[in-house]
Amino acid sequence: MTEFRPLDGIRVVDVTSSLAGPTCTQLLASLGADVVKVEPLGGDHAREWGPPFVDAQGVMFLASNAGKRSLSIDLSDPRGLEALLRLADGSDVLVQSLRPGAAEQHGFGAETVRARNPRVVYCSIGAFGAKGPLRGQPGYDPLLQAASGIMSVTGVDEMPPVRVGVSLIDLGTGVWAALGVVGALYERDRTGRGRTVEVSLYETALSLLSYQLVGYVGTGEVPGREGSAFAQIAPYQVFATRDGELMIVAGNDKLFQALCRVLGLEELADDARFLTNPERVRHRGELIGLLEAATRVRATDELLAALVDAGIPASPVRNVGEAAEHEQTRALGMLQALGGLTTVAQPLSVDGDRVGHAAPPPAIGADTAAILQELGYGDEDVAALAADGVVRLG
Repeated sequence: MTEFRPLDGIRVVDVTSSLAGPTCTQLLASLGADVVKVEPLGGDHAREWGPPFVDAQGVMFLASNAGKRSLSIDLSDPRGLEALLRLADGSDVLVQSLRPGAAEQHGFGAETVRARNPRVVYCSIGAFGAKGPLRGQPGYDPLLQAASGIMSVTGVDEMPPVRVGVSLIDLGTGVWAALGVVGALYERDRTGRGRTVEVSLYETALSLLSYQLVGYVGTGEVPGREGSAFAQIAPYQVFATRDGELMIVAGNDKLFQALCRVLGLEELADDARFLTNPERVRHRGELIGLLEAATRVRATDELLAALVDAGIPASPVRNVGEAAEHEQTRALGMLQALGGLTTVAQPLSVDGDRVGHAAPPPAIGADTAAILQELGYGDEDVAALAADGVVRLG
């Protein structure tokens, strides 16, 4: 793993839960920031999302909270709020993902925190955004997949709507939040002042539909479901083989001609219906039927080897276990051992070295005492707060 730690010396207060916010702050931690995860006394609710569980912790929590310290505190108690504000006073970033207006109600909204510490970068992660008729509504990834139109372009027409199998809106929002935070920190070096950064699941979802939205606005045509196919290119989808399936991506005329040769269908390359990509898209149904008649009689491994030799992008449709065990995954070092936990390292390398995580996810309140002492609380103060149920010690 790399020693690339550009955020070393930056402290981040992480008042987030679920996946989008923790993804943001885990990314900042992997870049060197000291991230303090502020949890309620019962912990981030994602700890209990499962099964599956690893060491009694939900896997979503484990996958998005590495490299952090845990401060478990009751923010509804004035003493808990005061501790949080003191922490924010000496920090560079505060990220929160509470329901709209909740941070302000609890007493640590952007205006309050930035008035006390003008250098802080305050990042709010919301559901539908800071403006508009839906601004006050909460939301989760699958709800935003439905609300944004993503479900309407996922799956096949003869099936009910389905969610994308990964939480791409949460993950994408976390990355956008981290990018906004890093940009605001970079600007702060020149101005001496922080910023209020706002991202939302809805805005991320719309950005993921970029070319579908451009197409709709420009033509008035509402895109539909294409299964594994890509609406603008053909052939560009999963094909059945004799013993499995292959994703075959012939994205231009040269690749299509090569595919025809591999399948022994050279005559299709000269067929007027299939000479150009627009024609192939227009006659997609006829084309796919002809191609799949040829792929169905070929063994997966044999056909894959022939396609790769011809320079045609293709891949088996692997399951998660097969991808985890694949030699390419091992070669890249994408799975990182952290004590007894194996997690996913960051999809980023610097000077040839993988950006990973410095430590496994923390236990609830594991660092409460140490963090409070850093804020000037004495041992007796910490003990009193614990005895009164204001904080939880690990």
